[in-house]
Amino acid sequence: MEQVVLLDESGAGIGVADKASVHHASTPLHLAFSSYLFDEAGRLLLTRRALHKKTWPGVWTNSCCGHPAPDEPMVTAVTRRLADELGLADVRLDLVLPAFRYRAVMENGVTENEMCPVFRGLVSGDPEPNPDEVDSFEWAPWAEFAPAVLAGARPVSPWCALQVAELWRLGPDPTAWPTGPTSALPAAARLS
Repeated sequence: MEQVVLLDESGAGIGVADKASVHHASTPLHLAFSSYLFDEAGRLLLTRRALHKKTWPGVWTNSCCGHPAPDEPMVTAVTRRLADELGLADVRLDLVLPAFRYRAVMENGVTENEMCPVFRGLVSGDPEPNPDEVDSFEWAPWAEFAPAVLAGARPVSPWCALQVAELWRLGPDPTAWPTGPTSALPAAARLS
């Protein structure tokens, strides 16, 4: 059974819960991550969440999201999910938003409540999505995608919209974004 790390308001670990039962109307704060993968042309890999997902099914979002297992380093967790969801290996990852946090509620009341560091990765070639996780994918030029999200013209998951706003402030060229300080990670998160 896959587990997530529960957090207190300071980001310290306070226990674990089964991932299958943690997302509901009173979802406790827990540790997660998001990743944004780019190709050599500066295009972002977008994914559409599988239609049977409990949270935001069929919604377009960033490249890959997930939860580190208890005691699993963040880079290991991101690497694992990139392989499981997208069939991608050997992705170089950089921490860009170490302190990102959000809470979002679906129309049916199911809630996401996460401290969710954000990573950038560079890839070549198309992914091979796992249909249990990803319905479809597309490559979008960052210089067009980000302004469309910020203008509300491109619907994406709530966390993706919030992250895009923060990432856009880092500069228009994703390859030039500065890495974030590891000291800003939640206390329960280890980078490697």
